[in-house]
Amino acid sequence: MSELSEPISAFLDHLQYERERKTLSGHTVNAYRRDLSKLATFLEKQGLADLHQLTFAQARAFPVFLHRQQLSSRSIQRALSTARQFYYYLLNESRVSKDRLYAERKLANNPFIGVTAPKAEKPMPHTLSPDAVESLVKIDTSSGDIACRDRAMLELFYSSGLRLSELTGLDLPDIDRSDCLVTVTGKGNKDRVVPIGQYALVAIDAWLKRREDYAAEGEQAVFIGLGRGKKAGSGRLSGRAIQYRVQYWARRQNLGRNVHPHMLRHSFASHLLES
Repeated sequence: MSELSEPISAFLDHLQYERERKTLSGHTVNAYRRDLSKLATFLEKQGLADLHQLTFAQARAFPVFLHRQQLSSRSIQRALSTARQFYYYLLNESRVSKDRLYAERKLANNPFIGVTAPKAEKPMPHTLSPDAVESLVKIDTSSGDIACRDRAMLELFYSSGLRLSELTGLDLPDIDRSDCLVTVTGKGNKDRVVPIGQYALVAIDAWLKRREDYAAEGEQAVFIGLGRGKKAGSGRLSGRAIQYRVQYWARRQNLGRNVHPHMLRHSFASHLLES
C-alpha cells in the first residue's frame, strides 16, 4: 500500500486542484479515493509490488475481485472507470515527468482499456395484477363511441401482448376474426402473428360497427380519432393519443397508479407464465 499511496495522493490532488476542466467536489474525490483503495487492495493480493507491472490479463481480474465483495454492477463500473483514469494519469506523468523513477517505469499502455464490468441487472418491469387489469378493461361502452373504441384497444393490448407501435399501425386486413389471429409489424420491421382472446374479439367487433361512422374514405387504420364527429373523415390514432387514453382509463377506473401501454404487455406475459 505504501508503494501506491504517493501516486494515488498525487492523482487525487490532480483531480481536485490541477485539472484544466472544472475541479471535482470533495464528495466526488472521496468516491475516487474509495475506489482506488479497492484497487490498491487488489494489487496487493496480486502480489504486485509495483503498480506499473499490472498486465491486461491481471486487470481483467479486478471486476471479479469486486464482484466477490458483493459490489453492485454500478459500483464495479465506477471502480473500473476510476482505475482507467488513474492509469491514464500515470501514463501522462511518465511521459512528461523528468523524474528518473517514472522514466524507468514508463507505462506502455493502459491495462484497463477493454476491461468491462458485468452488465447491470435490469429492474423487473412493472405489471398489473389480474384484478387490476380486469378493472382497467371493463369499460362501460354504453357511455359512447370513444369508450367502445378504447375498450377494444385495451382488450387487444392485454389479450395479445401488443407493443404500442404494433397497435398504432394496425390495419383492418391485419385482423383475422375467423381464426382469432392478428398480424402485426414489430421490431426490426418484422411481421408476427399472435392470437386474439375472445373478450378482445367481442370488443373489436363492437368497435368496428361504430368505426364506420367516423373513418375517412379509404382509411385502413383499425383505431382512429373521433374528435371531428360522425362522417367527418377521421384518421389513424397516434401513439401519444393511445398512451393518453390508457392513462385516462387508469385514473377513471381508480387504479391509483400510472399505467402505460407497455405495462399491459408485461402484465400479459407475466399472467401467461403464471397460468
